[in-house]
Amino acid sequence: MELCVALDLPTMNENLALIEKIKRYPVWLKVGLRSYIRDGKPFIDEIKKINPDFKIFLDLKLYDIPNTMADSAESIMGLGVDMFNVHASSGRKAMREVMKRLEPYEKRPLVLAVTALTSFDDNEFTHVYGKTISDKADQFAHDAHEAGLDGVVCSAYESASIKSITTSSFITLTPGIRPFGEDADDQERVATIQTAAEAKVDFIVVGRPIYTSDNPAQIVEKIITNLAHKE
Repeated sequence: MELCVALDLPTMNENLALIEKIKRYPVWLKVGLRSYIRDGKPFIDEIKKINPDFKIFLDLKLYDIPNTMADSAESIMGLGVDMFNVHASSGRKAMREVMKRLEPYEKRPLVLAVTALTSFDDNEFTHVYGKTISDKADQFAHDAHEAGLDGVVCSAYESASIKSITTSSFITLTPGIRPFGEDADDQERVATIQTAAEAKVDFIVVGRPIYTSDNPAQIVEKIITNLAHKE
């Protein structure tokens, strides 16, 4: 299981200051929608200057018509990121188009599909999608697997089921991790490291518990140590 640190601070300089503090640790960095809209490719370039070995997850959740998604995926190839995501609810055709467009590239980023945002509770999700989170997450994961994607974004509570209907190597990345039982804030389906480990999650995303800490490096080290003990 690998740690992905969410870069969700209000300014690029604050995010870069956080990265400086944790630059010696072998973590992934998640560049989300706000950060990318505000700071763009120059932010990614600055991250690489701090440590070229950082792996970057571009979390934009692409959702559009198939050709536009495929065009966008191809444009992402020029950014130098290592993973990005799309919405599974964009449909199998769109996901297949994305993967087909990336076929000519010798080396491509990992591509994940978002199943159910961890901010959803079951009532709200069912109102939008017509099925419970667990049922629909399985369906979305199956569609993504059939379309050739590398994995999905889901909560820890769907990970085990998703791996059982796809393969054990199908990646599950879990946001909303509160590693040591911290407050859930605006997330509904949060989980601890222990819960994620039991569900065979491959990547955990941790944001607030790290960047709101007085000593982010200490929290990162504590999480990495905890992950090592789960292997």
